[in-house]
Amino acid sequence: MERSDYIFGIRAILEAMEAGKSIDKVLIRRELGGELAKELLDKVRAYDIVVQRVPLEKLNRITMKNHQGAIAILSPVGYQRLDNIIPALYEEGKTPLAVVLDGVTDARNFGAIARTADCAGVDFMVIPERNSASVTSDAVKASAGALFYVPVCRERDTLTAVRKLKENGYLIVGASEKGAENYVNADYTVPVAIVMGAEDTGISPEVLRACDALAAIPILGNIGSLNVSVAAGVILYEAVRQRNGKIE
Repeated sequence: MERSDYIFGIRAILEAMEAGKSIDKVLIRRELGGELAKELLDKVRAYDIVVQRVPLEKLNRITMKNHQGAIAILSPVGYQRLDNIIPALYEEGKTPLAVVLDGVTDARNFGAIARTADCAGVDFMVIPERNSASVTSDAVKASAGALFYVPVCRERDTLTAVRKLKENGYLIVGASEKGAENYVNADYTVPVAIVMGAEDTGISPEVLRACDALAAIPILGNIGSLNVSVAAGVILYEAVRQRNGKIE
């Protein structure tokens, strides 16, 4: 992690939040207490920033400077909220296309999916607060800068996000080899959110059950599944084909 990616020290973090810095998460020493620590926790919750209690050793691996038991990891771009972006897209008269990542933890995969999403005209991406890659400098680099253009919404968890999308008229299509339907048979011409699962376990069972359709990509060789970023590309460009008729 580069020094420019984080801020250490409670006062410095408080000032950064007041100044409007985009903060991905705040790491706080597990045993940290006192009035200043309480002020930091209250402020972090007020700004809806993810906070993690961690051992001192984890903080020391990031920096041995006087971090006072708290380190803020910066985000190169600010996150958006579904509650804001959903009505805005409908007001623009769009038929939204979204990508929801359920447990994708590798920054390179996240970045590669974002790069394809931008090229395919995806309106926004959704990630959960925990057990997920986030918008870091590594992810931005892997995306070739696409994360500066594709809005990323970070919600409490994937299931909550999926339910919110369904309530607002989105068809939820889960990419899964467990799906009985070939991915080309799903309808991507309506408002749709494509759910991509974790690299090792795929979409979580509760999110799978919430999907309206499951889309399977045929696997003809010996390996059981595609890399998640490759699978996202295959399905997104089927959505492009259906929506545009042909690619100019």
